[in-house]
Amino acid sequence: MQQNDWQNQAWQQPGASSPQPPRRTPDEVQGGPQPSSHAAQGAWAPSSGSQTTDIPGGQQAYAYPAQAAPAAYASPQPKKRGWIVALVAVVLLFIVTIFGMMSCTNVLSGFSSLGSSLDEGSSLVTTGPSVGVIEISGTIQYDGSVCSPEGLKGKLDEAAEDPNIKAIVLRVDSGGGVATAGEEMTQYVKDFSKPVVVSSASMNASAAYEISSQADYIYTAKTSAIGAIGTAMQITDLSGLYEKLGINIEDITSAEGKDSSYGTRGLTDEERAHYQHMVDQINETFLQSVAEGRGMDIEEVRALATGMTFTGMDAVENGLADEIGTLETACMKAAELGGIGGTFDTVYLHDEASTLESLFSLENSSDITDIPNAMKELD
Repeated sequence: MQQNDWQNQAWQQPGASSPQPPRRTPDEVQGGPQPSSHAAQGAWAPSSGSQTTDIPGGQQAYAYPAQAAPAAYASPQPKKRGWIVALVAVVLLFIVTIFGMMSCTNVLSGFSSLGSSLDEGSSLVTTGPSVGVIEISGTIQYDGSVCSPEGLKGKLDEAAEDPNIKAIVLRVDSGGGVATAGEEMTQYVKDFSKPVVVSSASMNASAAYEISSQADYIYTAKTSAIGAIGTAMQITDLSGLYEKLGINIEDITSAEGKDSSYGTRGLTDEERAHYQHMVDQINETFLQSVAEGRGMDIEEVRALATGMTFTGMDAVENGLADEIGTLETACMKAAELGGIGGTFDTVYLHDEASTLESLFSLENSSDITDIPNAMKELD
């Protein structure tokens, strides 16, 4: 019997007026066997694992056992792109947050107090009588920053060339540093043609105080650490450690004292006396600078040159500072010394933008609009 014949006979019920239409063979069904729920509507050719069902008239119909729909029949799922959308959203949220922080910073930096406003920025812009603020924050050394001779000189020159800036406030927060750098910076402040007022932050010590001593007026907080007039030189003798480690170092020198500071041996009495003389000479220039800047007798300064700091309260009493006050107080004093009778602006003379600030400059970059297109390339 042909396949189509048994299919027709299998579906003919006794007494039916007309035969049922032929059914397709399993080979004609696209994608393979159908779920068992389809078996109730038709019969397929037997195959491995099939079952037979008796039908009146002696005919048999074949039906596949109940089973879950094959994965091939699952409807195709759309390609998931949600992670791209989420990534774009996170990036945009980050950018908006950064810009918001910058906007808040700009608003806060423009606060006004008794007619003064702080307008921060690396480029100097003045539109009226102003007080310039230079921040000396960090170690005094030769690094090109405002804490170096060349950096401070550059900012002082900017202030000197701007006719609207009538005075300068040095906001000092430093524990000192290299003696020679401090000496040079002290001379630049001393030679500056406009009034200078110092506002001491948490620390104004050693070389930083030497620089500050040349100001026309020094403010300090009650708890500031100020002073530390003194000079130190440090030479480390590592010879004992080298010996324990079995390390033998031989220095070939042109003179006996050439390797005295290398740390490979201890100092001789002559070398120690030599270095002590150097320290005393350097310290004497420190004392002279403070005495001249503060209008004090050098012996008064020498008595205070213990190498240790004083609190702001003690510094006012012993003459190393003039008054307890804040940065705002110092700006008002600078305006007074600069002959500003009314309101004034306060402008910060900062270093050039840092790497992080350069990143923030994306706010003004047209490339920011390319981010969505760039994200599409991840697809």
